[in-house]
Amino acid sequence: MSLATDAADKPTLYKRIRADIEKRILTGEWPPGHRIPFEHELVARYGCSRMTVNKALSELAQADLIERRRRAGSFVRRPQHQSAVLKIADIRAEITALGRSYGYELIHRKLRAATASDRERLGVKKAGKVIAIACRHSADNVPFAVEDRLIDLSSVPEAATADFVREPPGSWLLHHVPWTEAEHTISAVVADDRAAEVLDIAIGAPCLVIDRYTWRGPRTITAVRLLYPGDSHRLVARFKGG
Repeated sequence: MSLATDAADKPTLYKRIRADIEKRILTGEWPPGHRIPFEHELVARYGCSRMTVNKALSELAQADLIERRRRAGSFVRRPQHQSAVLKIADIRAEITALGRSYGYELIHRKLRAATASDRERLGVKKAGKVIAIACRHSADNVPFAVEDRLIDLSSVPEAATADFVREPPGSWLLHHVPWTEAEHTISAVVADDRAAEVLDIAIGAPCLVIDRYTWRGPRTITAVRLLYPGDSHRLVARFKGG
C-alpha cells in the first residue's frame, strides 16, 4: 500500500517515516538486530524520494536507535553498556531537601603521608600527603550513609586546616574547591561487620556503593566511597532526548 502524499506534505514526510520506525523500535516490535526495510522498500512504501528516506534514517542513526552498515542495510542498534550520569550531590542538602533532620559524625580524620594504596586510589605517582576521613551521615537519627574519603593535599592544601568535625568533607569541598571532571562507579556489596555496625544493619544486608573521583584539570582532588543501606536508598536519573 502506497502512502504517497502531495507536494505540500513532503517537507515533513521524513519526520513521519522516522516516527513510524522509532515507534516500532521503542515498542519492541522491531527488536535489537532487526533489519530495517531497505531504502528502496521504504521509498515504495511511502511513495517518496530516496533522499527523504535517507534523511529519516540518518536522524535515527544520530539518535543511536539504528546502525547503518554499508551494503548490508540498517539495523536496530543493540543495547550498549550504559553509565549513569549523576550530579555531585551534597548529602546534607539531599537529606534536608527530603524534609528530614540531618546528622553528621566524624569517625576519624588522619593526615598522613600517602601510602602506596592511597596513591593507587587517587591515581597519582608521587608521594605526598593526604587526609583520610571516615564519617557517618544520618537522617532523623537513622544512619543514611557512611563515607570513606581521601583528599590529596597537593591539590587542596587548605583542607589541612578545615574543620571536618563540624562540616562534612563533601559539603566543604563543594563550597570551597572548584572541580572540572568527575566519575561515578556504582556497585553493590553485602555489609561486613564494620559496615553493619556503622549503618546499624544486619551483617550480609545489601548495600549500595558509589565510588566517586573528582579532578581539577589533571590533578586529583578526592576519591570517596559512599556506602548506603540497600533497602532505603535508590538512584534515579532522568534524561531528555535530543
